[in-house]
Amino acid sequence: MHTIALSRRRFSQSLLASLSACGLLGHSALAADTVAVTASFSILGDLVRVVGAQRVTVTTLVGPNEDAHVFEPKPSHAKALQRTQLWVTNGLGFEPWATKLAKSTGYRGATLIASTGIKPRSMAHDGHSEADPHAWQNPKNVVLYARNIAAALSKLDPAGASHYAANAQAYITELQALDAWAQAQFDQVPVAKRKVITSHDAFGYFAARYGVQFLAPQGVNTETEPSAKQVAQLIAQIKREKIRAVFVENMGNPKLIAQLAQDAGTTLGASLYADALSSSTEPGATYLQMMRHNVEALVAGMRLN
Repeated sequence: MHTIALSRRRFSQSLLASLSACGLLGHSALAADTVAVTASFSILGDLVRVVGAQRVTVTTLVGPNEDAHVFEPKPSHAKALQRTQLWVTNGLGFEPWATKLAKSTGYRGATLIASTGIKPRSMAHDGHSEADPHAWQNPKNVVLYARNIAAALSKLDPAGASHYAANAQAYITELQALDAWAQAQFDQVPVAKRKVITSHDAFGYFAARYGVQFLAPQGVNTETEPSAKQVAQLIAQIKREKIRAVFVENMGNPKLIAQLAQDAGTTLGASLYADALSSSTEPGATYLQMMRHNVEALVAGMRLN
C-alpha cells in the first residue's frame, strides 16, 4: 500500500461536523432515471462512463491532472458519495482514504473494487514488497475492469444488463486493438533502447507488458522524496547508458525530474499520464487517448537513446 502519513489522512473534527451540519450522514434519495455512480479517480470515471453511457450519472472525486496519492476528501466529496448507488474504487491500496470516506459518510450503497480478479504485480517499496496498484497500465487488465463494471451496473439495473454488456464488449474490442497497436510500436524499438526515466514508479504493468524498463527516482509514492544518493546513482546510470527518454507525469511535481534531466545533460519529453487523465483540451482526456499518447511519447523518446 502507499505509505501516507496518517496525520494527513485522518478526517478532521471539522469535516465530521460539516457532514453532520449538512445532513450528509443520513441516507439520501437516489436518482430515479439513471444509476448514480461515484468513481474514486478520473481513469475509473472514464471507464464507467463508457460502459454505462446514458444509463449512468458519474461523479469523479480525484479529477483530471490530480494526484490520488495526496487526495484529502472534503465535505463536498462526502455529499457526492452519499447520493451514490455505486461506489467504484481501484483497490490494491491505491486509495487508502476510500474506506474511511465511506465509513465517515455512512455510505450504504453498493461498492465495486474494479481490479477484482487481477493478479497484482509485486513491487519493492521502503524495504518491503507490496502490491502495485497501477493495474490499468496494461490494457489487458482494463478488459477485466470493464467486465467488472458491467456486472456491477447490471446488478443494480437489471433492465440495462444487455446495454452494459454490449458497451463493455465494444470497449474490449477497442482495448484489444490498442494493445496490438502498442506492441507493434514498441517492436520497432531495439530492446536495448527501451529505457525510460519517469517521475515515480507507476508503470510496472506497462513495463511488463511491452518490455520497457522504467527508472523512477521517486518510487511509488509521490509524497516520498528520493535521497541525494539515489538521485546521484540515477544520474550516473543515465549518463552511462545514454538514456535520453526522460518524462514527468501530469499529476506530479516537475522540479525533481527537470533537475535530474539537467544534471544528466538531457531534455524532458512530453508529459505522461500515469494516475490521472488530462483535461478535455489535452491529449489524455480518455483512457484510450491517454495510452496512445503515452506510447507515442515513449517511443519517440526511446529512439533517442
